[in-house]
Amino acid sequence: QVQLVESGGGLVQPGGSLRLSCAASGSIFRIKTMGWYRQAPGKERELVETITAAGSTNYADSVKGRFTISRDGAENTVYLQMNSLKPEDTAVYYCNGRTALSDYWGQGTQVTVSS
Repeated sequence: QVQLVESGGGLVQPGGSLRLSCAASGSIFRIKTMGWYRQAPGKERELVETITAAGSTNYADSVKGRFTISRDGAENTVYLQMNSLKPEDTAVYYCNGRTALSDYWGQGTQVTVSS
């Protein structure tokens, strides 16, 4: 089993920045990829950005150049630095940990971009 706990969401003005954190515990050695997904009201959950154990990243075109994912292996934590935030970035952000057999999810953290 893998447990994921997110933190760092909140309210920010357009153009502002936030950093999300996701701490993993449990069978972390099984995790191949970690990442962030988001779900806005009335929409399906979508990929934001992921990072493999080797450091390869994959991201949505909508966040290119604005969001950066990083992974601290020593602390078993993945971060999402979000800059130049837009109102359309408003959503619940979920941390994901993927093993060979399963997907694990955090409880989600709300990000609201509004003036």
